[in-house]
Amino acid sequence: MRSMGGSLQEVGHAVPATRHEDAGAEVQAEVFVPDLLDATPTLRIHAERTKLAVALAFAAGGSGGLFGDALDRATVPASTWEASSFAKDLFLQTFVTHCFKARIGAEQPVMATAHLVKILANPPADPEVVHHRRAIVGELVSSPDLRSAIERLYGSLCRFRGLLEGATGIGKWDTNRRQLDVLQVYSDMVDGMVASFGAAKSGLSRLAAFGRRVQAGEPHRSLRDLLRFDENLATVNVQVRVGAEGRVRGLQIVSLRENVESPFVGSVWRRWMAKVELFARGYRFSDGEVMARLIYAVFDGLKDEFVPLVQLLGDIEFYLGALGFHDLAAARGLPVCLPELALPSEPRVLLGLFNPFLLAQGVKVVPCDLHIDRHDTTVLLTGPNSGGKTRLLQSLGVAQLLTQSGVFVPARFGCMALIPGLVVSLIQETSADQAEGRLGTELLRIRDLFENLAPGAMVILDELCSGTNPSEGEEIFELVVNVLTRLRPQTFITTHFLAFAARLEEERKIADLRFLQVELGRDQEPTYRFVPGVARTSLASQAAARLGVTGEQLTSVVERNLARARFARGRG
Repeated sequence: MRSMGGSLQEVGHAVPATRHEDAGAEVQAEVFVPDLLDATPTLRIHAERTKLAVALAFAAGGSGGLFGDALDRATVPASTWEASSFAKDLFLQTFVTHCFKARIGAEQPVMATAHLVKILANPPADPEVVHHRRAIVGELVSSPDLRSAIERLYGSLCRFRGLLEGATGIGKWDTNRRQLDVLQVYSDMVDGMVASFGAAKSGLSRLAAFGRRVQAGEPHRSLRDLLRFDENLATVNVQVRVGAEGRVRGLQIVSLRENVESPFVGSVWRRWMAKVELFARGYRFSDGEVMARLIYAVFDGLKDEFVPLVQLLGDIEFYLGALGFHDLAAARGLPVCLPELALPSEPRVLLGLFNPFLLAQGVKVVPCDLHIDRHDTTVLLTGPNSGGKTRLLQSLGVAQLLTQSGVFVPARFGCMALIPGLVVSLIQETSADQAEGRLGTELLRIRDLFENLAPGAMVILDELCSGTNPSEGEEIFELVVNVLTRLRPQTFITTHFLAFAARLEEERKIADLRFLQVELGRDQEPTYRFVPGVARTSLASQAAARLGVTGEQLTSVVERNLARARFARGRG
């Protein structure tokens, strides 16, 4: 299988700071933005608005929502997909909420769901971005040390957010203490990025490059001096005298040694003279006010570096969500994979494909194997109701979406092509005020399909033309399939027009038409797997028997109701 290539198509507020040698390795120059989502480091949140919010939060705390607001407004790498064409029918919000969630030990942190939905709903158009993400996901899942490091960094970012936003009542503490704690967590994060991600081969190495650049700056050196000053103003040796009953009888300071190495510490004489000079000029400063001025002087030099950390939290949540999906499937004995990337003319292969929504619901999952000789073809799916056709369409749509997003797909092996768009129509809703009947609604659905469909895109349709009589429906169906072939789409359509599908299979008049049917076991029950061919029966009689709609069962219900009516009249 060949890997997809492509020219760099990204347009955004990029800071060109990275030179790519291949999909999984980077040579780092100065990285100003530790961006993990884009191939070119890009600040996707509003810099000035976020900087102002960070400054206000640092000053007063209690500005809950700073991170959430910034991520809600954030942009994503350029995409050719239209979320309105697939997100609702694929239940994307439900997938993110139940399947794409972080699991760190026994904890399940609350993540920015709307931001994750936005990332997945806009898979990147540039193949280089897909490769960039795949390299990060692959390295995280293959290296327990890097995964632990990214989880620690995420924990520190959550603490950083909590200290800034005052989400846990932190704002009631001494202001200087809270601000020093913010600076300490920030310093620890920067040092941790350098120590933990320096050997990374994927885009994770940007974290170390960002940390090294920050460490080399004068503002960070001042921060270290301030933190050392706060931590170690002086060393005091004390003698404690204890009586026979165990009580402290006396305490004596033996020696006191100030940390004169800190630039923030002057001699006692110089500190006293500075206060006298300020007093003579009419100023009054307590030691706390002096510390506050030092803190703000340091923060002022660092506030630009705080801004990209807001974005970084959202980026890390994307990868933790992917790892969470990996773990959720593994717990049920279902492996996931990063599929090989192929060309549209090459086979589509999905082995062990499963429906992630069943996984989240705790329902028994039956994986299936799918092998189509090429991507750019139309596949008709036939078989009984409740045989798994719609579930297969969901699985295919989610697998394509996750492939395009650069993360794991619900299959143990896959070979998938990148595509310019996805159109999914699974939900057929009716409303009291709709202007058209079932046929009109179906025709509008077909019109919308062609309005939104780009050449080479993927189409997933459930029960095409089911809203009209078979003769008219088959005519429209054949028209749609014939016209679709001009766009060379990757199409999957379910139908109950079995005789019509059998005729198409026999005549072979439509190029690139393939047929799959629900596999039946020896007892004529669906196995929820799929094999080539067209189903010969929809097993309506078995479904009717299972749901109590045979002639005998309905007659029994009618006789029971008549008996009840006679009994009621007799009592009256």
